[in-house]
Amino acid sequence: MNDWIQTLFSDPDMLEMGHGQRSADGNLGAGFVYYGLARAMRPTRALVIGSWRGFVPLVLGKALLDNAESGEVLFIDPSLVDDFWTDAARVTEHFCRFGVTNVRHFPMTTQAFAASEEFASLKDIGLLFIDGLHTAEQVRYDYEAFLTKLTSGAVVIFHDSHVVRTSRIYGDDRPYEQRVKDLMDSLRQDPSLDLLDLPVGNGFTILRRRSKAQ
Repeated sequence: MNDWIQTLFSDPDMLEMGHGQRSADGNLGAGFVYYGLARAMRPTRALVIGSWRGFVPLVLGKALLDNAESGEVLFIDPSLVDDFWTDAARVTEHFCRFGVTNVRHFPMTTQAFAASEEFASLKDIGLLFIDGLHTAEQVRYDYEAFLTKLTSGAVVIFHDSHVVRTSRIYGDDRPYEQRVKDLMDSLRQDPSLDLLDLPVGNGFTILRRRSKAQ
């Protein structure tokens, strides 16, 4: 694993976007939590919405490859920030560069994916990671769109979930407020849900639905 992390961090882009990564000591930061959950829960399918350069799909893909269940990662990103995810061959090469061969990329929005044949047949998502457009409305859509596709013991991870702030990731002329926290505050009112905040990097929240026996 240490050798893989060194290879991952040979790309400086893998140290960005607020997951608490640090190259000096080979530290994945929050990535260790993502990896550990995927190893411990052993999902056959994870789904990631949004990623700057693929840090989370790579970490989860590596975890599922290291398991014995031959799991896969579905990765949704329409490449609205720049053109990084627009070339299918380059995307495949990017993931294979790190030895991760079980990521399937869908260059579309969640709304478009939800209207696809792939979505209609989709099931058994054991881990859902939401890190796309951070408006309260879009995060809620990303979450609710897959509720019927989750396994009974699935977890959902929301990135950038602790504070409200202005983002200029789409350009200085297109600022917007990141309001993932608004959805977290709303979901905490639901007694059927457990939410855990972890203040690593930009902060993330892990959600799971309580079993009926609880």
